Amino acid sequence: MILRRARDLALLLPASLLVAIGFASVFANNTGELSNLSLFYGAGFLGLCILAHLIATIALPDADPYLLPLVAVLACFGLVELYRIDESLAREQGTWFIIGIAAFSATIYALRKDYRTLRDYRNLIALLGIILLLAPRIPGIGQATNGAYLSVVIGPIAFQPTEIAKLCLVIYLASYLADNRQLLVQEAKGPFGILPPLKYLLPLLAVWGATMVMLFLIQDIGSAIMYFGVGLAMIYLATDKLLYPVVGLSMFAVGARVLYEWRPTIQRRVAAWDHPLDPTTYHATGGSYQLAQSLFSQADGGILGQGLGGSLLQLAPPGPDGSLNLILPAAQNDFIYALIVNETGLIGAVGLLLVYLLIVWRGFKVALVAHDSFSKLLAAGLSTVFALQVFVIVGGVTKVIPLTGVTLPFVSSGGSSIVANFILLALLLLVSDRARRDTREDQERARGGAWR
Repeated sequence: MILRRARDLALLLPASLLVAIGFASVFANNTGELSNLSLFYGAGFLGLCILAHLIATIALPDADPYLLPLVAVLACFGLVELYRIDESLAREQGTWFIIGIAAFSATIYALRKDYRTLRDYRNLIALLGIILLLAPRIPGIGQATNGAYLSVVIGPIAFQPTEIAKLCLVIYLASYLADNRQLLVQEAKGPFGILPPLKYLLPLLAVWGATMVMLFLIQDIGSAIMYFGVGLAMIYLATDKLLYPVVGLSMFAVGARVLYEWRPTIQRRVAAWDHPLDPTTYHATGGSYQLAQSLFSQADGGILGQGLGGSLLQLAPPGPDGSLNLILPAAQNDFIYALIVNETGLIGAVGLLLVYLLIVWRGFKVALVAHDSFSKLLAAGLSTVFALQVFVIVGGVTKVIPLTGVTLPFVSSGGSSIVANFILLALLLLVSDRARRDTREDQERARGGAWR
């Protein structure tokens, strides 16, 4: 056990070396000199990762050993690029990283005895999720960005409640489907003789309704895709019936088309995606300028990139009013992937996406080894929503789908995203620890029985 945990701890070293090398490269590009600060930042990051590792090791000794090191690699990408944009952004991200580790630790210790008690509170969790979804439209605290209501501002604190709401949705659906999956796969007796009774279609209708509400009230296309996608995926995983995704996608298409006709903000987003270089969309407020610049930036990166700190972020010094003529606006949030591609090239972009893919793979492996339906659906749902969030933002930045305001997990600047995804990581480790411990105990009992 000691040797295995020492190996797990050693997996954190590459991420810390990446931080040190990344900061050294940024210093060299900015000032032409190397600085000992790069080693200091690398050591500080390693210390935080070791702290999170020790907390997870003590509380969850059988948890998956690779998830935390993979997250550390993502976080180092984010810290280096944010420092490259603005030193204050990196400090703020570091602060939120510490808060995220605190939320990670609190989640582990609150649920370490049995995380499955969450099933008993599913209705309360669902209600909390609905409140969080609607919070950006509450007068006085809701805040709109480019026509989409994404944030809540309370005093000096601003956060995106949809980040926490996604966890509420996954927990609720995992609990509901674990209890009712047999009813959903029984012989159909409902509408048209091909669907179960309407009361058992509640999760599908609830997810569809929540998605339409988001599109209509919040006007957040990315979160709507993410929420509806994870809902359909979990229902399909629970029932193994292709009928549900087909019906669900049809409902989404009809609802989205109707809302498209009603909401100019959605129309502008689609027009900017469809014609990013059209002068009417390129120069319009909230138009395609950012997307077009993102595409140019990624093309400029080539295979190997411009080097960390080597890309040009603004065309001219700040104007008299302090405004910046930015080549790539919102590089710290929506477009940090484009900046990474520009500075590390296609190789760096593929490497980053492979890290995300490995996290999703480990998450689904946790689902496969889990012993009960709730745990399987919870791990699969968390992995799916994580994968969809990456797809939505990378797809938007690369013009695969309309651009949205979803953050790139553990990389983009954003406190609510960091905290929510650390809680997601903690839940995956909790499921993994329970599954591996149960498997080990079963094997020990089997060996004992064979010996007797």
